[in-house]
Amino acid sequence: MEVESQQYHPAISPIIFQFFAAPLQGKVPDQAIIDENLEKLGKVLDVYEEKLSRTKYLAGDFYSLADLFHLSFTYYFMKTPCANLINERPHVKAWWEDISSRPAFQKVASAMTFGEKGN
Repeated sequence: MEVESQQYHPAISPIIFQFFAAPLQGKVPDQAIIDENLEKLGKVLDVYEEKLSRTKYLAGDFYSLADLFHLSFTYYFMKTPCANLINERPHVKAWWEDISSRPAFQKVASAMTFGEKGN
C-alpha cells in the first residue's frame, strides 16, 4: 500500500486528470504532463511486473488491500490510449484482469461513469 500511495498514485493520478478532468474544465490535456507521468508509471509497473512474476497479488498469493487500492485509478487508466503500459507487461496484465473481473468490483465499476458523456 505504501508503494501505491507514494509511487503509483502520484504517477497515475495526473494522467487520469489530464484525460478526464481537464476536458471537463474546458482544457486540452497537457501531453507533456501525460508523458512525464507515463515514464514514472512505467518504472513502477516494471517493479510490479517483477513482483507479480513471483506472486499472484501484490502482497503475496492472496487478494488484499494492496490490490484493492489500485482499482479505481487503474480502471480509468485502462480507458485511455495509454492502457498498453499495463497490457505489455504480462504479469501486470494478468493481475489487472484478475482483480478487475471480481464480481464486487464489476458492480462498482458499472457506476464508475466519470468522464463519460452526460457525466
